[in-house]
Amino acid sequence: MNPRFYDAPALSRRGLLKFSLGATAFLATAGLGASLSGCSASSPANGFAIIRDSDLGFLRALLPVMLEGTVAAEKLPAATEQTLRSLDHGLDHLSPQMLKLTQQLFDVLGMSVTRGPLTGIWGSWENASSEAIRHFLQRWQNSSLSLLRMGHSSILQLVMMAWYSRAESWAHCGYPGPPKV
Repeated sequence: MNPRFYDAPALSRRGLLKFSLGATAFLATAGLGASLSGCSASSPANGFAIIRDSDLGFLRALLPVMLEGTVAAEKLPAATEQTLRSLDHGLDHLSPQMLKLTQQLFDVLGMSVTRGPLTGIWGSWENASSEAIRHFLQRWQNSSLSLLRMGHSSILQLVMMAWYSRAESWAHCGYPGPPKV
């Protein structure tokens, strides 16, 4: 009797653990390799305290997609830049360990060697469509790899904290603002 595809057992726990361990090692090696090889610029971009030039392409492509629907389309470019400044301010106040991890995440997303296989964005972030970026976010959110789900959660939390710390976001969610003293 020939085994059929649907008769084959699904990925076992042991197999999933092995795969996850391999993916974790790959991502850690890629991030460390980028940091050590100089692919990761350590100096901030002009006008920023933490965000580097290598991070700007990714963030400027991602922020409009994540902010879509929260602000009028004509105000989206300004809201994106202001949220980027707020994100930079938030990153500047992270602990050194958390900042290092965040920069490693940005490095992995910025390097073409890791960006394509992990995100499905094979070209530069600047050329990625909104739909491709949404697909990347959904892919990471629903990934079977906990490392990718943690990456999604980190990106989401950083961007949302940067956006909702801005007064212009409060009206959208019905928050009247802090009480006047």
